[in-house]
Amino acid sequence: MSGITASGDAGSSSDADHRDADHRDADRRSEATPSPDLFPGWATWVDQSCRMVEAAGQWRRPRAFDALGPAGLLDAGLSTCSHRTTPVVSFASNDYLGLASDPDVVAAAHQALDRWGAGAGASRLVTGSRPVHHRLEEELAAWKGCQQAVVLPTGFAANLSVLTVFGTEGAQVFSDELNHASIIDGCRMSRAGVTVYPHRDLAFLDAALGRSPGRPIIVSDTVFSMDGDTADLRGLSELARRHGALLVLDEAHAVLGPDAPVAPVAPEGPDGPEGPDGRDGPDGPDAQIGSLPADVLRVGTLSKTLGSLGGFVAGPRRSIELLVNRARPYIFTTAPTPADAAAALAAVRLVRSDRGGVLRARLAGHVARVAAAVGLAHHPSPIIPVIVGEESDAVDASARLLDQGLWVPAIRPPTVPPGTSRLRITVSAAHTDEQIDRLIGALVHLELGTEVGR
Repeated sequence: MSGITASGDAGSSSDADHRDADHRDADRRSEATPSPDLFPGWATWVDQSCRMVEAAGQWRRPRAFDALGPAGLLDAGLSTCSHRTTPVVSFASNDYLGLASDPDVVAAAHQALDRWGAGAGASRLVTGSRPVHHRLEEELAAWKGCQQAVVLPTGFAANLSVLTVFGTEGAQVFSDELNHASIIDGCRMSRAGVTVYPHRDLAFLDAALGRSPGRPIIVSDTVFSMDGDTADLRGLSELARRHGALLVLDEAHAVLGPDAPVAPVAPEGPDGPEGPDGRDGPDGPDAQIGSLPADVLRVGTLSKTLGSLGGFVAGPRRSIELLVNRARPYIFTTAPTPADAAAALAAVRLVRSDRGGVLRARLAGHVARVAAAVGLAHHPSPIIPVIVGEESDAVDASARLLDQGLWVPAIRPPTVPPGTSRLRITVSAAHTDEQIDRLIGALVHLELGTEVGR
C-alpha cells in the first residue's frame, strides 16, 4: 500500500515506532505542549526538521515516471528536474498482474467517466454512492467468501477503519512487529492496548493472548511488504479460535496467496448461503476449504493486484455494517471515484476468471526465476528482497542498476533495521521474459545473483 522511490520506501516500520498506548500518549503530550520560550516559530521548526532528514542521508522526493506498464521514461517532462530523461524498466511497482493498463480495465474506467463523471461529489452516506460502488462491494464479498464488503478510498484507510472501530477501550491488539505502516498507525489511533509480538512468533503470541484481560484482536499482514515472506494463517486462525480473538488479515500483497482461512460451505439459510459462524462459504480456488473457524476480517487493496485505487474490508455482515456506521475514514471522506470503482470491478472479475489464473501462473514463473537467481528458492510472493547490508552499498547498487535502465529501489533505515538495507525487487505478469533476463543478468554482473534463474 505504499509508494516506491529510487532511494527508499516507507512500507513497514521499525519495532521502535510500533508502541503501546501509554508510550503513544506520552509522546503526544510532549509534542503538543512545547514551551513558548523554546519554540522557535514554525518556519524555523520546519527547516530544522527538514535538515535532520537531510543530515541522516534519508531525504527523498518523487520522480516522474511516464509509463503505461513496466517500461517508460523516468524524469520525463519535468522542466525543473536535474536528472536526464531515462528509459527504464521498473521493478518497483505493485501492479502485480499488469491490470492497471489492461484494455478491459481501462475501458471500464472510461465508461464510468462517461456515465458518472470524474468524481463522486460526496461521501458514501450522503450522495456519493453510485451503483458501481455497490456492485464492486458485492463482487469483492463473493471473491473473498464473505457475507459483505465495504470499499474505502485506500487500503491505508481500510486498516485505520478496522483498528479504530474494533480497537476501542477494553480491547487489546496483538500486532506482528513487521506489519505495514497503516496497521501501526491504526494501532496508534485506536483506544485499545497494543502488544507487538516478534515476527511470526506464534508461541510468544499464544502466551501473550493467554495473559490478556481485554477483548483480543490479532492483526497481521499475510505477505509482509519488505521481506515478501508470509504469515502462518492456519496457526493464527487456531490461536484466534482458541482465545476468542478477532483475526484481522491484511491481504494487500497476497496475489499468489496465502489465502485466508474461511469456513466450509453450509446449506443455504434464510439470509443466503452461510458458514457455521455466519460467514458466506468460500469461493472456489480463492479459499482454504475446511479450515478452522474464526471471526475474520479480510482487509485488501484495489491498488495492487487489481491495478486501480482504493481499499476494502470483507467479513461478516454485521461487522461491515458497524464499519459503515462508525469508521471515520469512510463516513467523512468523499467516495472513491466511479472510474476507480469500475476499473476495480472489471479487474476483480478478470482475476476470478480463467485469464486471471493464467496471469497468476505467469507471475509465479517470473517470481521463481528471479528468486532462484538471488538464492531464495520457493519464495512465496512477488516481493523479492536482496539484502545488501549497508545503506551506501544498497543505494550504490540501485544507482548502478538504474544506469542499466533497471529501476530497483534501495530500501534502508528507518524502513528496515540497520544493517539490512536491500534492493526490493517486485515483479509483474506484465514483465516480458526478456526484461526478466535483463534483470537477472544485471544482478549477476553486480555479484548479487547467479545464472540459476536465466
